[in-house]
Amino acid sequence: MRRDLFLRIVHTLEAHDTYFQYRTDGIGRPELTSLQKCTTVIRQLAYGGTADMFDKYLHVGETTGRECLKKFCAGVVEAFSDTYLRKPNAADCQSLLNLHERTHEFPGMLGSIDCMH
Repeated sequence: MRRDLFLRIVHTLEAHDTYFQYRTDGIGRPELTSLQKCTTVIRQLAYGGTADMFDKYLHVGETTGRECLKKFCAGVVEAFSDTYLRKPNAADCQSLLNLHERTHEFPGMLGSIDCMH
């Protein structure tokens, strides 16, 4: 993932959910940063690992790793659903069809997995 995209997601989640904001615990020790939390989640999703797989590397325990994953997914859906996770409208479909035809020089069928119809 490009750094600027990753940081955009991190900053959006920081603004969207207090879980991703920098805090200290009850005795003044710093908690995990938003970068640590988001890095843990991206690695879980990218490599298909378990929540405790990155414990030694990122110092994130299993329970925290699972909580990060749940909060990250919910935050991404809530923050980006209107822009990126919406159903395509007619203009979007036409744009995809035009792009496919320009790229492959063959009119494709939207929704066809093999495009061989």
